[in-house]
Amino acid sequence: MLAAWANSPTRFREDANAEEDLLLGGYADRWLVELAQNAADAAQRAGTPGRLVVRVVPGQAQSELRVANTGAPLDTPGVSALASLRASSKRDTDSVGRFGVGFAAVLGVTSEPRIVSTGGGVVFSTARTAEEVAALPGAPADELRRRGGRPPVLRLCWPLSSDDPPPRGYQTEVRLPVHAGTDPGELLATAESSAADLLLALPWLAEITVVGADGDAVVHRRTDHPDGTVTLEPGPARWLLVRRAGGGLQRNGGPGPAGGRAVEDRSDWTVCWAVPLDAAGRPRPLDEDVLHAPTPSDERLSLPARLLASMPMQPSRRRIRTGPDTDAVLLEAAAGYRELVLALPPADRIALAPRPGFPRSELDSALREAITSALADTAWLPTVAGKDVRPSDGVVLELPVPAAPELTAPLADVVPGLLADSVTGAPRAVLAELGVTSLSLAGLADRLAEVRRPAKWWHQLYAALAPAVDGLPTAREELAALPVPLVDGRTVTGPRTAVALPGVASSPGSGLISALTELRLPALRIVHPDAAHPLLYRLGTAEAGPAELLDHPSVAEAVDRSVADSEDGMDTAALAQLVLGLLGEMGEIGPETLAARPWLAGLALADIDGEPCRADELMVPNAVLAPLLVADAPVGVLAAELAEAYPRRVLTSVGVLDSFALVVDEQPTEPDHELADEELWWDATEQPPAELVAVRDLDLVDDEAWPAALAVLAGDPVYRPALRAAGGYTTWWLARHARLAGRPPRHWRLPSATALAGLFDELPAEVRAAAGAMADELLAAIGVRADAAVRDNADAADLLTRLGDPARTPDAALTWAAYAELADAVLEGRIDPDELDPPERARAMDGSVLDAGRAVLLDRAWLAPVLTEAETVAGRLDAEGIDALAELLDLPLASEVIVGQVVSGAGRECRWAALPEVVAACAAIGEPVPEGTLWLHERLTVELTRPETRRLDVPVWRQGGCWHATDPVRALLAALTG
Repeated sequence: MLAAWANSPTRFREDANAEEDLLLGGYADRWLVELAQNAADAAQRAGTPGRLVVRVVPGQAQSELRVANTGAPLDTPGVSALASLRASSKRDTDSVGRFGVGFAAVLGVTSEPRIVSTGGGVVFSTARTAEEVAALPGAPADELRRRGGRPPVLRLCWPLSSDDPPPRGYQTEVRLPVHAGTDPGELLATAESSAADLLLALPWLAEITVVGADGDAVVHRRTDHPDGTVTLEPGPARWLLVRRAGGGLQRNGGPGPAGGRAVEDRSDWTVCWAVPLDAAGRPRPLDEDVLHAPTPSDERLSLPARLLASMPMQPSRRRIRTGPDTDAVLLEAAAGYRELVLALPPADRIALAPRPGFPRSELDSALREAITSALADTAWLPTVAGKDVRPSDGVVLELPVPAAPELTAPLADVVPGLLADSVTGAPRAVLAELGVTSLSLAGLADRLAEVRRPAKWWHQLYAALAPAVDGLPTAREELAALPVPLVDGRTVTGPRTAVALPGVASSPGSGLISALTELRLPALRIVHPDAAHPLLYRLGTAEAGPAELLDHPSVAEAVDRSVADSEDGMDTAALAQLVLGLLGEMGEIGPETLAARPWLAGLALADIDGEPCRADELMVPNAVLAPLLVADAPVGVLAAELAEAYPRRVLTSVGVLDSFALVVDEQPTEPDHELADEELWWDATEQPPAELVAVRDLDLVDDEAWPAALAVLAGDPVYRPALRAAGGYTTWWLARHARLAGRPPRHWRLPSATALAGLFDELPAEVRAAAGAMADELLAAIGVRADAAVRDNADAADLLTRLGDPARTPDAALTWAAYAELADAVLEGRIDPDELDPPERARAMDGSVLDAGRAVLLDRAWLAPVLTEAETVAGRLDAEGIDALAELLDLPLASEVIVGQVVSGAGRECRWAALPEVVAACAAIGEPVPEGTLWLHERLTVELTRPETRRLDVPVWRQGGCWHATDPVRALLAALTG
């Protein structure tokens, strides 16, 4: 070697670089792996399972890591291989270590490795090799200096005396004085954590002992069992193994690039799959691992089991070589994986199905593809029928939770290939990756469509299916076509089309079923009692007590066409008997029954002449409504036999009239309720009503019968929502069309409204007495006056007419209040002056009536003394109110008509705050004392020039922005009111 280096300095550099690359690259931190491989190879050559012991021997200068093994001792070819590069002595065997470079891994631990064996020993030395190289002439010494004095260590070796042999029972020991700064405890910890994986990977290595610094030894041992499992102790950990081996991988012209293997790497192939088992012997799939070739590589895998295989590897032993040989081993590995899957009990096999997701490496992708292909052609998935099937022939129910045996068992012969419960618990993505068919609930319902089974079989199926679909929002839609057996022997599609009758006997001769059969309602399908289950109710089957059966769509449809059917000669008596009979059994029924089921009003019933009519076009004999209606009201009288056969409450619940009918619509959208003048009322409302509650047929009341009609409305609480609805139709219509003593309600006042006596007549006592209970509230709601409120233009016109009526005698307070209310109505937009004609006559402050052309509107209180009460109209003194009244009445303002000057002298100027009576008055009314001054006069005379020239004495006058007064308090009031 020294001669070669001396003759070729480049060779020295190549050897140094190659050893450095191995140490820094592929073999870094692999000292235990490489030594364990050598120990396994030694055991194989000896033909006995190998043992390995790792320990640390303390030293004064440095500690020494020692690794001893059993098996064939070190021999001369072995020494030659250790001292060469890529020239292993194991080239013609199937040994694990056969590349001749693995021993370089010890240089990560030491610079002076020694090997002692029962046949001798050798030592490699960094220092001695450096000395030899330094003595060489020329370039090698220069290169050594350039490399910092570090030569290729494993090219020169020296004999080692056998004074210190391997431990008893071991044939070879590698002794590694550890580098300064290296913690021997960490080296032992590495050995401890790696022992189990090495025992699994190296079949010829059966035991690894790690001796701690305290002398305690931990023995890791592998035990092989006949069933293909191995146990690793301590633990114990148990693995299931499947091994395959063979030869013949040299193809495509032999070794080299075409074959995919180097000359030194052409041994036969081996494949081993291993999966850990739990205490019960069931697989514990791995989440992630690496290829073991057979020791760990850098090829990441995502399979649930560990692969140990003799793959063609790169020299670093970290990565595989790609090529045909690798592809061939992958196919054998896929076949071995299939054997591993089949070696498990059927219930556990799905645990080894490859998990979908991104592959961890290129090898992982190729291996998963090969395994998936191998499993696709194999019958390995168990079914509920006890037979294994290929994934493509398997079917799994698409449920939010795994299906229970109670569900899958009845379906065994209905759904071929239905996979066993142990499989259906796997993630759906795993099953989809295998090609398993996912059967949705809708698909299951379709497959069941042609199935004919006894009713009890269906009940068992429903009971098993219920928990599986519990909480599934789409279950109702997906199972819309689920078959349902009926009492008549048919099996129909769809729970929503069926009706269950709890407590009704299954015999077709039972009374209710016979009646339904007579009606011949094809859409009304009765579930067989033996099949009835709550699941059907969840899926839309109606549980028909009297109310539910009444609400079935087919009944409503039959009622809707019953009049037309009757007119066509069909007998609808059975339908009337069914509907009225069900209502009779419902217990609490009333107007709300019809409000919730407006279609009931279309039920065909016979009138006294035997003619079919809608129920809501009839009234019971002796109806409360009968004496209230006009003579030609389009309401017939119910046939006497029907009136006698059913209670009045039952008949009225289908719309037959006894009293007024109530119309209820919780979400009205348009005036389509057949109420008189409904469109006018709808247009009069500021916004569409949120809810409609109205009394029907008010337009049929005779004018002379209104007091009695109001008594009916007031006396029955059922009408109160309609009468109390703000802005509701009923009170709106009554206010316009009802007649009390021949007049509309707004003509009258309530007896309690005595303040209105001068303008409105009291409602006649006989009318009020006839109206009965709730009289004042009802009468006020329909417009009988409780006050002088002006709600609309009609009220305004009526009030103006009354104010201008000389026959009316309102007092001053009522007159003032009436005009003030008119002003408020204008300001608040309740009336529009442009839509009202100005009155021809007005009510003056003294109560007299005068032509509007002579009237003046008082807008300043202090001008009142110069006007006569007979010509003055008043109702507001604020600016906005005055403007509103002026616009409505079309009258001139007093301030525009009166012009005058003070002619009684200047008077005496006084500050408001200096006048005790002003201060006291302000305190009494809660107003601040005005700023500034006023002029006090003993006598205050003004000369008027408009409307005529004259002189008058007045208590207060305003001139040029100043107040003049004889009475300071009256001046204060004038100032406060403007």
